[in-house]
Amino acid sequence: MRSIDLISMGFRNLWRRKLRTFLTVLGVIIGTTSIVIMVSLGFGMNESYMREISKMGSLHIITVTPPYMWSDSPMGGRSSQPTTLDDQSVANFSQLNGVEAVTPVLHSYFKITSGRYEAHASIKGIEPNAMKHFEFETMEGRLLEEGDTLNVVFGSHVPQTFFDSRSRGFYQGFGGEAKVDVLQDRLELTFESYDPDSKPPKPYKIKGVGILKEGDYNNDYYIFMSIHQLKKLIDENNRYQKSQGIPGGGRNQQQQGYNEIMVKVKNMKDVTRIQNEIKDMGYDAYSLTDFLESMQRTASIIQGVLGGIGAVSLLVAALGITNTMIMSIYERTREIGIMKVIGATLPNIRRLFLLEAGIIGFSGGAVGIGLSYALSYLLNSFGFKFINFFGPMGEGGRISIIPLWLSIATIVFTTVVGIISGFYPARRAMKLSALEAIKTE
Repeated sequence: MRSIDLISMGFRNLWRRKLRTFLTVLGVIIGTTSIVIMVSLGFGMNESYMREISKMGSLHIITVTPPYMWSDSPMGGRSSQPTTLDDQSVANFSQLNGVEAVTPVLHSYFKITSGRYEAHASIKGIEPNAMKHFEFETMEGRLLEEGDTLNVVFGSHVPQTFFDSRSRGFYQGFGGEAKVDVLQDRLELTFESYDPDSKPPKPYKIKGVGILKEGDYNNDYYIFMSIHQLKKLIDENNRYQKSQGIPGGGRNQQQQGYNEIMVKVKNMKDVTRIQNEIKDMGYDAYSLTDFLESMQRTASIIQGVLGGIGAVSLLVAALGITNTMIMSIYERTREIGIMKVIGATLPNIRRLFLLEAGIIGFSGGAVGIGLSYALSYLLNSFGFKFINFFGPMGEGGRISIIPLWLSIATIVFTTVVGIISGFYPARRAMKLSALEAIKTE
């Protein structure tokens, strides 16, 4: 028999038993939709995690800090590793394969005043030219540039931290509308004075040149300035503390080392490798990929469970296909016998039944995918009001994501499941005796 004859006969046989065929295909549709929607929720979770993590900073950046000190006693652990971050550390990290940029970072704490308003601010000193490499973006003004000394860039929330120093409550007026225009108003930076009766520290006039975009939790509440200028300010502060008899004063910044070093990696796939290489040098290193990998493992487990639940429906549908084809053999026993007598070969019989089973699987998969896209659209449009169990989705996010490859793979899979479900009925049809089949009423 020609292939076109088998295909035509297969469709006619299924059409003759429309209700049974419809119910069998419906089972495949339900199974397909269950699997696709369940798996799509997992993809939605992954996208949500990526979006939330990206708000905390860049996934390409590794933060390196000095290692914790451990005792040399039998109860202790490592002790002979580097204990400070210095220029040699910066040079070592720069030589690692896959590193795009490296900058040392200093932290300090100062008081910023503007008229009657003041803010107690955390300041980070970095290489001015590194800001563009480390994905800093401004919503007003510009980033730091080479040659900037007392020019600073404000985190997006710092302007709201200024408060009226003459008000009774420390936090009165904190937050809300900014009391100071940090790009236009006169600003002064001073060290914190620990003794009101001592000589006040020298104020420094600073100039705000930019405000960072909101969204990076690591930068929103910091002020950024040139690390070279901050070194001078820290050394000046240490001399001031020493002059006031404050314990710990007098140490210069070179002795203390850097607070951290930021490493920018070209390819996110290399972050874990480079992070481990830095740890092997004896430093502590972390990145947002640590959180992302943990979240993705959780999402994969949930996705597997949800997909397994949907797979049960498809298994039931597969049994339904097998049952339909077996019933078809009983009803078409005489027809099968006649086909054999007029010259149909055993492979022809097998191909006919496998074709019918495959048509059921393909039809159910194709319609199931279409229904899945419709349900996915409804979930993404209206589901935020009702679905909260898979974590924070955030505005503009999607609850359900169906990639193109998932659609294609699902249709192929349901077709294969249909064909596999038809193997046993096809084998039974091949074993029927032609003479006995013709005698069947």
